[in-house]
Amino acid sequence: QVQLIESGGGLVQAGGSLRLSCAASGRTFNIGDMGWFRQAPGKEREFVVGIRRSGITTNYADSVKGRFTISRDNAKNTVYLQMNSLKPDDTAVYYCAAGPIVGGYMSGDYWGQGTQVTVSS
Repeated sequence: QVQLIESGGGLVQAGGSLRLSCAASGRTFNIGDMGWFRQAPGKEREFVVGIRRSGITTNYADSVKGRFTISRDNAKNTVYLQMNSLKPDDTAVYYCAAGPIVGGYMSGDYWGQGTQVTVSS
């Protein structure tokens, strides 16, 4: 089994920044592609971005392009999401996932518990 633990969420004012981290443990040799999803209240879960073990990323969701950056440290089995110029619409629970990226989209085989990001106006 693989466990994914997110951290770094919180409350921030509009225009601020946060960096989310997701550390994998357990059978980490099973981990290849990783990524981030988010789910706002009353909305469906949205795929934000994925990253392959090589560091190649998928396209970012249009809503976060130019503001969010994904990266990973394979030695630490950790993936990051740097979020800049945050907007109230970015308020959501952010989930880390691990699973294959196919056709630019990730299917999550493993999920973290989620971390809340709240952006105040």
